[in-house]
Amino acid sequence: MALYTLRCMAGGGIHDQIGGGFHRYAVDETWTVPHFEKMLYDNALLARTYLHGFQLSGDGRLREVCVGTLDWAVREMRGPEGGFYSALDADSDGVEGRFYVWTVAQLCQALGEDADEAIRWLGATEDGNFSDPHHPEPGLNVLEDRGPSPDEATRARIRKRLLQAREARVRPDIDDKRLTSWNALMISALAETGAALTQPRYLDAARECADFVLRDLRESDGDDNGGHKGRLLRTYSNGVAKIGGFLEDYAFLLEALIALFEATCEERWCSEAIALADELIACFADREHGGFFSTAAGSEELIARRKELEDTPIPSGQSSAAIGLLRLSQLTGEREYERQSLGVIRLLQTIAPKHPNSFAYLLQAMHWHLAPTRPLACALPGSVSRRGLQF
Repeated sequence: MALYTLRCMAGGGIHDQIGGGFHRYAVDETWTVPHFEKMLYDNALLARTYLHGFQLSGDGRLREVCVGTLDWAVREMRGPEGGFYSALDADSDGVEGRFYVWTVAQLCQALGEDADEAIRWLGATEDGNFSDPHHPEPGLNVLEDRGPSPDEATRARIRKRLLQAREARVRPDIDDKRLTSWNALMISALAETGAALTQPRYLDAARECADFVLRDLRESDGDDNGGHKGRLLRTYSNGVAKIGGFLEDYAFLLEALIALFEATCEERWCSEAIALADELIACFADREHGGFFSTAAGSEELIARRKELEDTPIPSGQSSAAIGLLRLSQLTGEREYERQSLGVIRLLQTIAPKHPNSFAYLLQAMHWHLAPTRPLACALPGSVSRRGLQF
């Protein structure tokens, strides 16, 4: 069922068949016409999901979607410092979808001898499948991958030509703030894919993004020399970082650093993960009842410190912290990380199995804890010691 769903999503209009990446959601029951906004967080999660689908099935089309999604993010969503922007607007010139839709005549003009094959493959018709009162031009098509598919080389050539033609259009505006949690999701996707597909460019992008977050999304401790950095911050724009980090910022980044360490075997990422995990526990742990608060101790005073529990539409910080701390415990042998992770599982062990759609990521944490581990030893030059442990 999961693989079927992934293939259908990849074939529909919610997937940008030309530039890669996914639009935010569909507005019709056939998933043909999307709301054309593109968000960083769901594309990061979808890239990992398509990677895992490829790893499980060997289906090369799922690999193609994963690569296309990450290539879009690196090409269009990355700032000069290595961080990733939050979103692309749906509108161009005030009209939703103008950047993405095509007439048959436009396809013929851009593709020449490849036009007929592309039109059959992408499902374009003279009548079109897209209409909007703000976009009255007739015969507009949202492109879908639902017809006879050309070979891989032809698909690549068609996409390249249409992408070049589309670049001449007025581009959608971009929301250029960088959010720690969403950047962390992209680091994980890039690191996992770079390692699994042996793609150094993705590992390089993951490293650069992690360096940016650890360097620029940190609170200054008042040291004029700019050496030590304080607590994690949530958002960055126009060279300024602000707002104290929430649990999801810490937890997603913890998972990202672990993924980067596993992908590269570079000790610094493990060291950063350890420091971040200690900070996460100190700032967010509920020492009395278990689990983690969503806001840090000492942050802006609220009526109550809430615990965000449900994994919708993205993993909750609670579930992410459970998985990250559990993985870090297995990597380091530090039992306190496991104890903190089990506090989350115990807190929700009754409700989560009864509502799996709301606790999918937490169920993965439970599975991770209950499944037998298969330790692997990796010998590296030199060592880093902490609390008597050797890496």
